[in-house]
Amino acid sequence: MAVKISPADTAFSKCVRERNDWKCERCGNQYEKGSTGLHCSHIFGRRARTIRWCGDNAQALCFSCHQWFGANPADSALWLIEILGQGHIDLLREKRENIVKVSKLEEKDIAKHYREQLKKMEEERKNGAVGRLEFLSYQ
Repeated sequence: MAVKISPADTAFSKCVRERNDWKCERCGNQYEKGSTGLHCSHIFGRRARTIRWCGDNAQALCFSCHQWFGANPADSALWLIEILGQGHIDLLREKRENIVKVSKLEEKDIAKHYREQLKKMEEERKNGAVGRLEFLSYQ
């Protein structure tokens, strides 16, 4: 069963891709802003609602690298540990285990939060910022 994409998901995805300046975090391919070729890839899937909108749980991956990530769990796990560290993965796993219900009303707040974060990053880009930009994660 597919997970429905909400406005909060859309706003979060844009932040993740903007954070890395529309560049794949694995292969380094550069994409035009708004390209559908660059995805927001979750380390722990979107069904884990406690970290679904957590910036530390997502990365910008091109279609090919996103496919590789999903099709090669052992290799992708090793890659993640190499770039993020075991502690990062352990912390995400711990956060994922927390049982927190996210209401539809809160999803609206999440969407609003990430739209505001995106505006801030876009303003930084207009002012000459290049490379990776960080955003304030809702979760």
